[in-house]
Amino acid sequence: MITVFTPTYNRKNTLNKLYESLLSQTDKNFEWLVVDDGSTDGTESYFADISSRENPFDVVYVKQQNGGKHRAINKGVSLARGEIFFIVDSDDYLTPDAVEKLSAWINTLGNEKKWAGVSGCRGYENGKTIGGGITKKFIDAKNTERRKYGLLGDKAEAYFTEVLKKYPFPEFDGENFITEEVVWNRIAEDGYYLRWFGDIIYICEYLEGGLTKSGDEKYAKNPQGTLYWAKLHLRVFHGKLRDEMKAVCRYYEAVKGKKTKKEIAEELGVGRFFISFSLFIKKIRNLISGKNG
Repeated sequence: MITVFTPTYNRKNTLNKLYESLLSQTDKNFEWLVVDDGSTDGTESYFADISSRENPFDVVYVKQQNGGKHRAINKGVSLARGEIFFIVDSDDYLTPDAVEKLSAWINTLGNEKKWAGVSGCRGYENGKTIGGGITKKFIDAKNTERRKYGLLGDKAEAYFTEVLKKYPFPEFDGENFITEEVVWNRIAEDGYYLRWFGDIIYICEYLEGGLTKSGDEKYAKNPQGTLYWAKLHLRVFHGKLRDEMKAVCRYYEAVKGKKTKKEIAEELGVGRFFISFSLFIKKIRNLISGKNG
């Protein structure tokens, strides 16, 4: 069985589109597990109504104190009954054959690799694939190899629940965000692969107020999580200059004015010159691309 997992926060007005897409699934062998991260917009009442209906799949709704998407995922993984854990955000929805395709793709996996799960593509309502399509039947790659294989943009990853239980998101007091990449890259670092398919199974919109739209602000507001990500990024992409500079610049921008360059260098385990070099290259790239910062 697949667990379709939805973390939600004040998205009552978009949830019904996702619910309708779940009702339309050609394969109903799944549960819909929802962790409400402290919504105040009537989401709880919406799910009370949904749960009272005769649904062709189980609906499990849990509400917790607001703590961020990563805490909601940790809670969801602990409650999931499905073998596969498929995160679908509350402002997105699925194609009718999404669950059917995920089940079929899982059955293609052999024993020659350590498998973390499978992935399809995300797309827009106009049918365009986010990040470009996959021309091969499938690609076997770790999350840290995505650029190498042209696996760009957000994808529709479904992980084995038992794998995710080994890699919970770190939780820092007073912070409510850490990028999901920290878990995906830790899994990849330990040698796990995903099988990536080119079919669009997940339709998304990037709404105002969502995590994708919140830009660099979320990193500045959550410096401990950003430091954790940066140090992990430097480790798993060691020797890859572009990725190392990305880690240094993101953390520097998150804490500049609060910490000295010397302190930042010591925390990251890099030299101050490398920080200055990375910031200089970033500035040049921004100027070339027409940005002014």
